[in-house]
Amino acid sequence: MKFQRVIGSLATRIILVGIVFVALGTLARTFVLTQYLREDVGAVMATQQLTLANYVARDIDQNILERQKLLQQMAATLPLDQLNHPAQLREWLGSRHALQSSFSDGFVVTTTNGQVVADYPERPERAGLDYGDHDYIRVARDGVIAIGAPAVDPVIQKPILPMAVSVRDASGKVQAILIGTTALDATGFLSFAPNDRVGEGGSFLLISPRDRLFVASTDPAMVLKPTPADGVNPLHDRAMQGYRGTGITVNAQGVEEISAVASVPSTGWFVVARIPSSEAFAVIGRTQQYVAKNTFLSMVVFLLITGGFLIYVFRPLLHAADHADRMTRGDVPLEPLRVVRQDEVGHLTEAFNRLLEKLQASQAKMEHMAHHDVLTGLPNRALLNDRLTQALARASRNQTQLALLYVDLDRFKPINDLLGHEAGDAALMQIAQRLTEVVRESDTLARVGGDEFVLLLTDLQGSGEHAKAAASAVATKCLDAIAKPITLHGDQHTIGASIGIALGDGTVSPQDLQVAADSAMYKAKQAGGQRSYCIPARPAIASA
Repeated sequence: MKFQRVIGSLATRIILVGIVFVALGTLARTFVLTQYLREDVGAVMATQQLTLANYVARDIDQNILERQKLLQQMAATLPLDQLNHPAQLREWLGSRHALQSSFSDGFVVTTTNGQVVADYPERPERAGLDYGDHDYIRVARDGVIAIGAPAVDPVIQKPILPMAVSVRDASGKVQAILIGTTALDATGFLSFAPNDRVGEGGSFLLISPRDRLFVASTDPAMVLKPTPADGVNPLHDRAMQGYRGTGITVNAQGVEEISAVASVPSTGWFVVARIPSSEAFAVIGRTQQYVAKNTFLSMVVFLLITGGFLIYVFRPLLHAADHADRMTRGDVPLEPLRVVRQDEVGHLTEAFNRLLEKLQASQAKMEHMAHHDVLTGLPNRALLNDRLTQALARASRNQTQLALLYVDLDRFKPINDLLGHEAGDAALMQIAQRLTEVVRESDTLARVGGDEFVLLLTDLQGSGEHAKAAASAVATKCLDAIAKPITLHGDQHTIGASIGIALGDGTVSPQDLQVAADSAMYKAKQAGGQRSYCIPARPAIASA
């Protein structure tokens, strides 16, 4: 393996090519070196362009997903009683726009047929407009968050990207459509800065295959222009059909370029990173001129010096590549590569380290968001289910019991209705902090709904009565903690809770335990609230 690696190394190939130069003369050396460098530099540049394209595509995809999530959250909290009061609804939209400006050009609420109800910022020109013929309205009406085709907004006369989501009532019926619009040139959204490229002629394109449009480009003149017709650019045609990767092609202007294509999953778009071949292969032309000016003797000297120099230059790169390869295989943990020298190799290593740092940070953030509640930071339902499964397995091994406390707040809805959702969120965060102070570090406190919390108590020793007493004691502490007045907007408010307690061991399933706790909570609430009710969880018996 080591011998094959030495034979296949970049330094070894260049030295062998140098020997061929000496044997065949200046002309043969020039030809071989040209072909070699074109292939090698082309592969390096293609890989680099693909890395840039993937990075930009992930960044755009994250921006789209964040806006989709924000729009869905707004639709879920949009006050339906204000649909008949445009002024109040516009004020509500304005308050959300002030808190979160991701949708730079504001929001529009329409009826299910596309008639404008209210907008923010207010545009008198929108009065009477009918959005019903837009495809994203029809898609949103069917319950799917929709991304419309990038286009010039007829009201504000600038390129925008619309997103739409349905607004449903408590029964799930669609009552309205919420549209969020973002300018294509909004900072940090889809626009490309002049320095977002490699070299002088490098550039980026963002293309929508569905709409056959350039959504964004390093060249602003190309934005919202139609893509080339079939047959003009072979690589572009393959990308429109689903190809993702690299290639050398001739663009619509007749310029040969190295291009890389990467997908933006949330939209079906793709990013193209490209650089003219003349710039990428400029080093080849300089090398040809250099070789042509040297004699046979100078080439021999050049060969000897270059052989040792290449080994010296590429040794850190080989070590870095070997370490990066071991990280991709999982042999060693992900960690920054060591920067040996401050040259091109060192700069490449530093760039890799920066990219690795961003990827790790993004991965950690996504993992945390997937398992924790956004408002309180507590574990969410997915993480609770995982810990509940582990706790049941541990209870089965250790012959212990566990308890699941389902906490549903009483008198919480009036706070939301009277003081607004911001006050409700503040109350929930205070309740979460109080409950956190009550539970043990080994237990799990999760938020599973709007005003619903679940507490998992593990490793309860003793008989069922002992476990019941321990769980009831914790429930009492929770009730006392929640019952303390909460200060909101300068006034004190009292919130109670109904707690359902389900006891179980390793013989019950997570679903059995959750159903029992939920049932116990409803019994506590039916008894007047501000109390707990405990029942044992029993395995479900399948009917014959």
